[in-house]
Amino acid sequence: MIYEVFSHSETEKFAEELAEKSKKGEIYCLIGDLGAGKTVFSKGFAKGLGITADITSPTFAILNIYNSEITLYHFDVYRINHISEMEDTGYEEFFYGEGICLIEWADLVENIIPKNSTWINIQKDYTKADDYRKIIVEVR
Repeated sequence: MIYEVFSHSETEKFAEELAEKSKKGEIYCLIGDLGAGKTVFSKGFAKGLGITADITSPTFAILNIYNSEITLYHFDVYRINHISEMEDTGYEEFFYGEGICLIEWADLVENIIPKNSTWINIQKDYTKADDYRKIIVEVR
């Protein structure tokens, strides 16, 4: 599926609606260039799960955990240099747990992402508008 949005608020709203339909155990993989809107998407997604905490990208921590009716495991693997570093996070516990995983820069650890995860590719196109984003959603 392909969605087009023209503002940060539209990106957040789309993510919020997606999260409202999500279920425990699902994994959402975010990919896109720097500044594409992965963290904006994450804020909306968390809101859709009823999380009211300030959502930040866990670039240095790699993982932030947000508790709600469904726990959100928010990964940012931008600084992962080797797949073995993911083992230090105990990622399998989260990937196969009872919460929902949201992974920014998931393409960097694609080899360990379980099949049937939802991949969300956020693409900028400044020829259309500064805040325009094409959001491609696919299960793979």
